[in-house]
Amino acid sequence: MQQLLFTVIFSEMVLILVLSFKTPLRKLVIMSLDRVKRGRGPVVIKTVAGTVFVMLISSLYSMVKIQKRWIDEGSVNPTDQVLMGKHLLEATLMGASLFLALMIDRLHHYIRELRIRRKSMEAVKKQSRDFENGKAAGSEEKKALEEEMTTLRTKFEQLESELESKTKEVNAAETNAVALRKQSEGFLLEYDRLLEENQNLRSQLQSLDRRLSHSGSKKNT
Repeated sequence: MQQLLFTVIFSEMVLILVLSFKTPLRKLVIMSLDRVKRGRGPVVIKTVAGTVFVMLISSLYSMVKIQKRWIDEGSVNPTDQVLMGKHLLEATLMGASLFLALMIDRLHHYIRELRIRRKSMEAVKKQSRDFENGKAAGSEEKKALEEEMTTLRTKFEQLESELESKTKEVNAAETNAVALRKQSEGFLLEYDRLLEENQNLRSQLQSLDRRLSHSGSKKNT
């Protein structure tokens, strides 16, 4: 029994040392403990721990009985001394084994929690980096859009000024067309007047010719 307890305590001390330093062996130990804590492993561990705790209580009770017997008898029996030493050593070893087992469980728990927190922190850092990269890309895209908007606004202003100048030219052309139309109408009226005067003059000339020819015929007769 005592040799078994010494072996258990030595093994637990080795596990604690392995878990205390970051080595490749610690990963194997953590993986093994993870497998032990799955399925029926926790039930078996609790059963063994409960059995050891009951044996510890039994040893303590035996020690109390021996000490009480010493008080009642007033003398120390060598056999009781041997039993007292045996129960004291077993109780100490069982208490130490339970304490070291609790330390191993807590170390494994904290290491696993630390590993989970590290993964969470790495994920958060990655998300923050992606967000910063996306923000930088978004700022560059925004800058490009602003430059494009500025270019389009400049083109729009140029087109607006060209449209205004063309509108002025069209208005001027319309004004010139109206003036030319009025001038052409005046020319047509003047042409009609001149044509009418020409016809009148021609009529007068014809009438004078007829008169002259008539007067000449009278003289000949």
